[in-house]
This record gives sequence, C-alpha cells and structure tokens, in this order.
Amino acid sequence: MKAAMIFDMDGTLFQTNRILEASLHDTFQLLRDEEMWEGDTPLETYREIMGVPLSKVWKTLLPLHPFHIHERVNEVFQDKLIQNILGGMGALYPHTEDLLAYLCKRGFPIFVASNGYPRYLQTIVEYYALDRWILSCYSIEEIDSEEKGELIRKVKEDHYLSHGIVIGDRGSDFKGAKENEFLSIGCAFDFSQENELQDADIVVGDLIEIRDYLEKVK
Repeated sequence: MKAAMIFDMDGTLFQTNRILEASLHDTFQLLRDEEMWEGDTPLETYREIMGVPLSKVWKTLLPLHPFHIHERVNEVFQDKLIQNILGGMGALYPHTEDLLAYLCKRGFPIFVASNGYPRYLQTIVEYYALDRWILSCYSIEEIDSEEKGELIRKVKEDHYLSHGIVIGDRGSDFKGAKENEFLSIGCAFDFSQENELQDADIVVGDLIEIRDYLEKVK
C-alpha cells in the first residue's frame, strides 16, 4: 500500500483566515453585549495559537471566565464559522483539488486529522465535496487526549497504516508525525510559524509542490 496522506484542515487545506475574523468578532460582540468583555476582539492572539485544541483557545482568550462560559462561547463560535462557510466566505487553498485528485488517482489513501470540531469539519467536507477524495475525517473530539499525535495514531491503527505522510502547518502536526514514525510536510501558509516549520521534514509554499515531490521520489 502507498503511504497514507494525513492532512490537517485549518491553514492546510482550508483557508480559515477568510472566516476567522468575522466569526471571532461576532462571538466577542455577544460577550460585549452581555457585558462580559471589554475592548477589541483578540484576533492576533488567536492567530498566534491557531492549531491548538479549542479548549486551550478559550483558556487563552478568556482566562478569567469560567468553564461554562467557554463552552457557550465555543458553541457560538462554531455556529458562526459554519454560517460563514455556508455563506461562501471561505475557500480551499490553491491547488487543493488538483492535489487531492492526483493523490487519489495515484492510489494514496487520504485522511484528515484536525483539532476542529466534527460538525465544522463535516461542513467543509460537504460544502467543497472533499469526500470525492478523502476517505475519513478525524476530529480531536474522538480521542480522550488533546494531542495531535494520538489522533494520528488513531488514524494509523484504524486503517492498519504502516507508513504515511502528515501534511500540516503547525508544530503539533510535525510532532505528531514524528511520534508515529511518519514523514511530515510543512505548509508555509497563513498560520504557520517559521520556528515550527523547521521541525518538518519538507516545507512547501504551495500544495502542488507535494505532487512534484512525490513525482521525484516515486
């Protein structure tokens, strides 16, 4: 069997930056309306931590708010994200469909392993008909821990994968690949960090470069 291709979703296949600002602003506006937040929406803080599980996001953005507020805010945020996807505000990264079609044609099994919530991920998959190529989409909500390496291990074990390539944009993707003895490809896109990309085995500036790499090594 050819190496499985395990993609992150946000900042790798899907341009989350296109819907992030509006979704986060609307969420924090609700907090302002209920006098639970003052000041600007902490967009830049979120950009810096993009890729961590959402529980850690709310602990970082709302450190003084109790857990039940985190849960409520997260539900609102998920609703806003989905509304904006269905409203056509999002987009796949350039050459996403070209690459997935190429991988599928060449017999590479394709999966997604993401820190995103299931209904959010499913909305993206359905809206862009990614199930034409992606065999299964895994959410961090499916495991007890919040470690990307454990989620990748679940994909690996569920599908009896002996080798694979993890494609993502953040350090958790590259660390998870290493923990499972998989190759990692770093995407130098919107939320990537230069110091984290140094941990990837390969770095690309465009998804189609993955096709070019596979053509060279086949």
